[in-house]
Amino acid sequence: MGGTMIAEPSAETGCHWPVPPQDGYTVDDLFTLPDLPPHTELLDGSLVFVSPQRRFHSTVIDLLVTGLRTTVPKHLKVRREMTVVLDRHNGPEPDISVLHAEADTGPEQSRYEASDVVLAIEVVSPSSEGRDRQYKPLKYAMAGIPYFWLVEMVGAPERPAVRTYELDPVTKTYTPTGTHYDRLKLGVPYDIDIDITSDALDEL
Repeated sequence: MGGTMIAEPSAETGCHWPVPPQDGYTVDDLFTLPDLPPHTELLDGSLVFVSPQRRFHSTVIDLLVTGLRTTVPKHLKVRREMTVVLDRHNGPEPDISVLHAEADTGPEQSRYEASDVVLAIEVVSPSSEGRDRQYKPLKYAMAGIPYFWLVEMVGAPERPAVRTYELDPVTKTYTPTGTHYDRLKLGVPYDIDIDITSDALDEL
């Protein structure tokens, strides 16, 4: 872990807070530091703790995971909230990942490699809006993940919207391919047809 240090416990909370190494944390630190909160991410060597989520965040993930699994081919798997290792100092946790089935190694698995992932999906949260909209897509694109979706609530009254992107392999940037309301019907990365209306969310 390269000299990772742990701060003295806080007089108020009794918690030990990790002190970053000079060169930042690594993916190995992410999986070995004690007492990290669930779903901690690693971005450019910094630990990012997840804030409590809104109901929309949880239910839209459920809706998309169920819909994606309905038509997923056997050579792919759908996983939620699993770390994807992009490089030594970056281990984000997409809300949903579609990946190659052979990347599954067993029930104790805690991470996937960027090369395993076909599609990364982020659901925008108020506390992480900048990371979800700008920072993470750049990282996923540079790591070569072919497809990216950004999911958010829009309009008045609010309704779900799914913005879809495809990787330009030359520039390593994402090109927008559509914004979807009410029905998400796509042919890539496989045939997908999901009811994403507000009514569908409310039924969960």
